[in-house]
Amino acid sequence: MQMRWVTVLAVASAVSLCGSHVLNTDGEGELWAVLVAGSATWMNYRHQADVCHAYQILHQHGVPDDHIIVMMEDDIAHSRENPTPGVIINRPDGPDVYKGVPKDYTGEDVTPENFLKVLSGDAAGLQGVGSGKVLKSGPKDRVFINLVDHGAPGIFGFPHSFLHAKDFSNAILSMHRNKQFKEMVIYLESCESGSMFQNLLPNDIGVYALSAANATQPSYACYMDEHRHTFLGDVFSVKWMEDTDREDITKESLEKQFHLVEKEVNVSHVMQWGESAIAKEMASNFLGSKVSELSDFGPFPPFNDPCLKTSIDSTNVSVAIIQGHMASAQNETEASYWSQQMAKLHQNRTWVTETMHRVTLNVTGSEEVTNQMMNDRHHTVTRWLCYEDSVAAFHENCFNLGENPYALRVLQPVMNLCEHGYTAVEFRNAAQAVCTHAPVSGIV
Repeated sequence: MQMRWVTVLAVASAVSLCGSHVLNTDGEGELWAVLVAGSATWMNYRHQADVCHAYQILHQHGVPDDHIIVMMEDDIAHSRENPTPGVIINRPDGPDVYKGVPKDYTGEDVTPENFLKVLSGDAAGLQGVGSGKVLKSGPKDRVFINLVDHGAPGIFGFPHSFLHAKDFSNAILSMHRNKQFKEMVIYLESCESGSMFQNLLPNDIGVYALSAANATQPSYACYMDEHRHTFLGDVFSVKWMEDTDREDITKESLEKQFHLVEKEVNVSHVMQWGESAIAKEMASNFLGSKVSELSDFGPFPPFNDPCLKTSIDSTNVSVAIIQGHMASAQNETEASYWSQQMAKLHQNRTWVTETMHRVTLNVTGSEEVTNQMMNDRHHTVTRWLCYEDSVAAFHENCFNLGENPYALRVLQPVMNLCEHGYTAVEFRNAAQAVCTHAPVSGIV
């Protein structure tokens, strides 16, 4: 059977390739989609696989490519590590989700700045960049946004940088003021993804959002592929898309999908945000109303769910992948190589953590207070300006947060310092004093 799919970064022009409008199910307005995979490298295979699947859902449900904008690094399908060149799958033995995916913004064009320009409809600002496609939606249109990557408190990752929650929130508010949508739905997959909406997304501007986790939890990967030595999907993304694949979404409300996904994702707390009244609408209003063949894949009982049985905290994905290589090593030389890679991974992670400890100690001047800042996990962000400026200082002086995903895992002390009244100036001075090493990348 052919499955229904969705992906990447959806936006585009106002008419379809054949010249006809993509009408909403209520008979007026059009449907647009913005889909983003914010990571790079084979180890993060799952993020681009999720986004490509999302594209296929939209495509199969009748949304034309000129109404879908895809933003992804595009370094997976033709990677030397891919045993099936040109093919990406999102579940074991699943269909190719890469075929036909628009390559609107790839490689160096996958940036938070370009993403925000796409949302604002800034065609002039993207002239000569990628496909140049931007969101051209209006006051009668609906918009679907799907973001998939690593995250941290108030942060969504990009390959070489990151998007601040406040910047994303401001973009949404600007779109609302500029009447760029009637309603908008956002599905966001990342660690601490709830922090991208908590106390930031109003409940009366026509925007409804789901996050893979709350503001303090990691998200989870699943479907470890022993042949590809990587994870094929993320639990939240897999669950909402496989539900979409098997349901008649012209009869399934967003609210029903939320409760099903919330129940099935038992490793993190899927959260809903914004204007809850939108959840009463059918999913087809935001994913396309064309009837598509259903899939017989899932749902599964909890004790035999192939996604949940292989699920793992995203923080430990790289460890699990190297362990898989070690277990399948064909000879002593290969086993020794992967053993060395594991030692290097732990050494680099320790370095990142110890660096944050040293920066924090430089700020506080007290080992006792530093230990408190390093270990306290109950704060969420309220002092946004301090936090954003301090994170920027760590990113610029210590570890690039896009190129070193593990560095995202040590940002809680930054938040704690700000919440306890320390300033961004103090943090920046400390980061400049402590981080004198040459730039590095690939700490995962």
